[in-house]
Amino acid sequence: MKIFAQINWFIATIFIFTSLVIMIVLYPIVPRPYSRKIAAWFVRYTIFFSTNIKGKEDPAAQMYLINHQSDLDIGILETISKKDLSWVAKKELFDVPFFGLAMSMPEDIPIERQSKTSLLRLLKNAKDRLNKGRVITMFPEGTRSKNGRMLPFKSGAKVVADKYQLKVQPIVLMQTAKYYNIKKFFYSPGTIDVIFMDSFIADKSDENWLQNLRLQMQKVYDDELANNPSHR
Repeated sequence: MKIFAQINWFIATIFIFTSLVIMIVLYPIVPRPYSRKIAAWFVRYTIFFSTNIKGKEDPAAQMYLINHQSDLDIGILETISKKDLSWVAKKELFDVPFFGLAMSMPEDIPIERQSKTSLLRLLKNAKDRLNKGRVITMFPEGTRSKNGRMLPFKSGAKVVADKYQLKVQPIVLMQTAKYYNIKKFFYSPGTIDVIFMDSFIADKSDENWLQNLRLQMQKVYDDELANNPSHR
């Protein structure tokens, strides 16, 4: 069975790479965000994953905070949301040939860790994207978690949300690494649960709201694991 999962991973990875080509080719032709969404739906249809959505997307949300396990995560959000998402990602990804082009063309936002000047640029870029009606979309862990335990959230999300008093909606993705795991060369089609939590206005007077949110999101994740037999 493992060899079949690895073959599936290789095929899925080819389709994901192809989707980046599609997005780059379409970007000058169709209005944003449709090039990325078309590419994301191409992946969804070709590698046969589906989603089961719980809760509702807030039409007034200005920032999405999402837990991160898999390279599927961006595509999942792009197919379930009609909004124009502006993803925040580490600057090193923008320097990767081809992949970086697929991020810079739709004006995603690079951030350098441990850089105060980068934080100022993040605020400036976030304001620009918000003025264009886009939703700032972040993985606050900063990297993929490996075991279902969410990593500590980075402060960048709080800085941006507090500065502009954004309406934040947390989103919990369930076990996406169970379906596509680039380090284990594993892919298996399946249905991925997506949980929209209640949105809220960022309160800069609460110094701990971001880390408290991590605990709340982890509880939602753990409760879903415990109460839904499909995750076992």
